[in-house]
Amino acid sequence: MYAASREALTQTRAALSSALGSVSAGAATAAAAQIGAELFSVVEILDEQRTLRSALSDTSTTGSVREGLAERVFGGKVSAETLAVLKAAVGQDWSATSDLLNSLVLLGRESLLKAAADQGQLDAVEDELFRLGRIVAGDPKLEQSLSDRSVPAKGKRDLLSKLLYGKVTAVSEALATQAVGRLKNSAPADAFDTLSNLAAAQRKAVVAKVRSAAPLSSEQSDRLTATLTRTYGKPVTVHVEVDPELLSGLVVRVGDEVIDGSGAGRLAALRKSLK
Repeated sequence: MYAASREALTQTRAALSSALGSVSAGAATAAAAQIGAELFSVVEILDEQRTLRSALSDTSTTGSVREGLAERVFGGKVSAETLAVLKAAVGQDWSATSDLLNSLVLLGRESLLKAAADQGQLDAVEDELFRLGRIVAGDPKLEQSLSDRSVPAKGKRDLLSKLLYGKVTAVSEALATQAVGRLKNSAPADAFDTLSNLAAAQRKAVVAKVRSAAPLSSEQSDRLTATLTRTYGKPVTVHVEVDPELLSGLVVRVGDEVIDGSGAGRLAALRKSLK
């Protein structure tokens, strides 16, 4: 994303904050959830209507003209708060149309995550999305169904919604179904991981992805979390995936940093030293 789009995103995010701040404290959670869902709906419409999305991002016209178009098309169809965010977005000059749409998706996600945070569900959402990614990655048939480009977006969203209904929070379901309906080149599991990481970022936590040769006990998990928290100087969320091929120990990945304390890793290092 180029500088112009980064600045446009900053301004639109400020408009989202202002919109949420304009409602009463008791209505803020519902407003955040509504804005998130409605921004997703707007993006779905723009994905389908090339002429409209081009007009709303056309920098050869003034921002006020684009805002007026957004109001004529979406006024009365979304809440006043969502419309304010949308008008703020289209009134900016974006480097590319895709930046506008992707930013609306991002702000929709952030709004839904705020609703989850208000309800004390942010940890649950983060964990549910991580586990969903692992489930999909471990089920080739399901992964293929969710990534099949010949299947309409609605079909993939409906499939995932049926699988998740009643098993995860409403925010996790909304985030996951929106993501799978708009997959480009990424795998479904990667998209769910991105959402899980975004949830962690909302509470300023570092995500540690751990592969362990055997399940960790609660005590072991707590000790690992405490150690990583001291190491990185901020809260750490530990996501554990059991991988018997490691033979023993575990592998910890935090961002681009990998700590390999597994038996398989030690054997690989030994083989390398003997060459």
